[in-house]
Amino acid sequence: MALTVRQKQNIFKEYKLHETDTGSVEVQIAMLTKQINELTAHLKTNPKDNHSRRGLLKMVSKRRKLLDYLSKNSQKSYTTLVRKLGLKK
Repeated sequence: MALTVRQKQNIFKEYKLHETDTGSVEVQIAMLTKQINELTAHLKTNPKDNHSRRGLLKMVSKRRKLLDYLSKNSQKSYTTLVRKLGLKK
């Protein structure tokens, strides 16, 4: 369920703003989206895993807060990121 180092590096390459960027809002949202997608697939095969479901809800909430922050501060990067990740809203 955890992301591998290679997966994280690929996300960093695709969404970074500058060369040493690992913690910008865009990167954090992309990382959370990848984790959410993997956890969703896990929960489809294991529907009674309530501990993972709680973690999923926390991740979705954190991503929502980060998306709200990004939309307030940079509407252009918000729209491109949402389109790139295929998110609703």
